[in-house]
Amino acid sequence: MANFVYPSAKQLLLEGQLNWLSDQIYGILLNTQYYTASPAHTSLADIDAQAFVVSSSVLTGRTAANGVADADDITMPPTTGPVCQALILVKDGGTAIQSKLIAYIDTAQGLPFTPTGGAILFAWDDGPNRIFAL
Repeated sequence: MANFVYPSAKQLLLEGQLNWLSDQIYGILLNTQYYTASPAHTSLADIDAQAFVVSSSVLTGRTAANGVADADDITMPPTTGPVCQALILVKDGGTAIQSKLIAYIDTAQGLPFTPTGGAILFAWDDGPNRIFAL
């Protein structure tokens, strides 16, 4: 499946319930053997826990200009595990049902990736759409 912004995230943005610049937003690398992306999904509760490989800390250096979201590249903690074919962006809500899905990314430099025990650098696209564009 190609990269996309979850429709529920677009709705949250329109309603002022998701703030790209100030909310606690982080990334999670996924093994898609246990998750099939769907635009109908809305929260972490929609994803089988077996799909989660490793999470980043909160994204820093976030910007929003002309409908384009960007942030500093992220470094995931050292880990080993299954192949990671995708990354999702999530607004932290404290619980799985309250943590809202923002974007699904499976087409990016470095994906798929097999963790080998070291830290994982994930560099965002430097093209015109950066992380995602609305």
